[in-house]
Amino acid sequence: MASVTSLTASVHQRLADALTAALPEAGSADPLLRRSDRADFQANGILALAKKAKANPRELATQVVARVESGEVIKDIEVSGPGFLNITITDRAITENLAARYADGERLGVPFVEHPGTTVIDYAQPNVAKEMHVGHLRSAVIGDAVVQILEFVGESVVRRHHIGDWGTQFGMLIQYLIEHPHELDHQGGEVSGEEAMSNLNRLYKAARTLFDSDEEFKTRARRRVVDLQAGEPETLAMWQKFVDESKIYFYSVFEKLDMEIRDPDVVGESGYNDMLDETCRLLEESGVAVRSEGALCVFFDDIKGPEGNPVPLIVRKSDGGYGYAATDLSAIRDRVFRLKASTLLYVVDARQSLHFKMVFETARRAGWLNDDVKAHQLAFGTVLGKDGKPFKTREGETIRLVDLLDEAIERATTVVREKAEKVGLSEQEIGENGRYVGIGAVKYADLSTSAVRDYKFDLDQMVSLNGDTSVYLQYAYARIRSIFGKAGDRTPLAHPELGLAPAERALGLHLDRFGETLEEVAAEYAPHKLAAYLYQLASLYTTFYDQCPVIKPAPAQEVAENRLFLCDLTARTLHQGMALLGIRTPERL
Repeated sequence: MASVTSLTASVHQRLADALTAALPEAGSADPLLRRSDRADFQANGILALAKKAKANPRELATQVVARVESGEVIKDIEVSGPGFLNITITDRAITENLAARYADGERLGVPFVEHPGTTVIDYAQPNVAKEMHVGHLRSAVIGDAVVQILEFVGESVVRRHHIGDWGTQFGMLIQYLIEHPHELDHQGGEVSGEEAMSNLNRLYKAARTLFDSDEEFKTRARRRVVDLQAGEPETLAMWQKFVDESKIYFYSVFEKLDMEIRDPDVVGESGYNDMLDETCRLLEESGVAVRSEGALCVFFDDIKGPEGNPVPLIVRKSDGGYGYAATDLSAIRDRVFRLKASTLLYVVDARQSLHFKMVFETARRAGWLNDDVKAHQLAFGTVLGKDGKPFKTREGETIRLVDLLDEAIERATTVVREKAEKVGLSEQEIGENGRYVGIGAVKYADLSTSAVRDYKFDLDQMVSLNGDTSVYLQYAYARIRSIFGKAGDRTPLAHPELGLAPAERALGLHLDRFGETLEEVAAEYAPHKLAAYLYQLASLYTTFYDQCPVIKPAPAQEVAENRLFLCDLTARTLHQGMALLGIRTPERL
């Protein structure tokens, strides 16, 4: 089915046509339409146009009103103040538009983007042989939501998990494993992700202790780094073992986060090793990079460090080693020329903004980024504790991500259990819903905050039934679904001929904004705006349900069917919106 034109777009077009007719010299003028408390919409664009044309704004507004083609969409349009237009929509237009969305299945009339491209999104970047901690949460959760949203609006998305799987520490680990070959042997077959990482942690500590205390082992470990970089077969085999063990763990954490992660999408630092030398050669030959004190560097006049001094981007070190810049620039080349990306999106901590600013500028100078291929860092802030400081354990240690998620599930399960008897949930349902509510609570707290802002991690608030939480939205969805078990022979059916109560109109107008909201969210990579839309939707539904009886006291058949239709469309919009944020909506809670 074709996408549904929103009422906003419909009114906007009518006003734009009337403006052009009343003031032809203005060309295609923007009426600056927005939602209003005084009417359904307000148009503010006439004031600026009148000033430019040296016309009386109120007179111009009156001329525009006379030329508006209202049809069955606009019920009333009036001039207010110095030239604002207040517009009210007909009840029929609201219901008919919603009926068209309802008939469109899961898409709910949401349009696809006009000119889809290919976005490569780099997110959820854990490190091999290291546990994931709370700092990894935001990249994973924000990145996954943006992937879902972009795919839903029709963008071609390539996922990339740029794991840290290369570097000098692997020489130490590999040498230790070669000398202690049974340290990673698993007794009794397969192990869980946490067991795999526990084994790696134990191995790392033992290797570090030996490295710090035994000069001969330290020398052997450093030689092993050279072997790794040279691609020596035995060394590579040992390195692969570390990577495979770590992936078992990564995948178990992502599964707990209810996120899909596919093996082909995991392309770590090592995946670009064969390109590093050529990347440096291309940069040097083009004059983008120059040698300075033995290192290959890119200099910038306008990029300065914290102390105000120019900061170079070091692509190759003076000892011939490659840093992060060489890998990141090689990744850009791969994503632009092999994957044919039109947009490169990096969901990375805001503290790395200077690095990416320099990398992107270097790629632009080299011609790898241009007007047709853009790179953008979706920078995110820090997760804070209740005290407003970076989230740590009482001992000052970084909090393990699995511990945090387990606690969220435990708290949420307690909340679900308190309500379970009322709706007759089984133990299996309590456990399952506890996972959905707990993980949803963590994700929503993150996603409902603008990415660039820090936010406080407060589990008590996150699993609360009151306020702007995922639990509030999940319960709103489950409450709507429960209505249909009490509806008897009444079914959802739109009745455009009926007038709408104020609460029905407010809910209907908000439901109609789902498509334009998603369009804005996708264009700005702003999942927090989708979260805000869904919270307002649940709030408007609560008001509607309180003021407009659906089941008891029983309204007339047509009224009941129309209200059930509004209920069902609200539920479907909540379900789809939450799914795009990576959050489940249980049918019963």
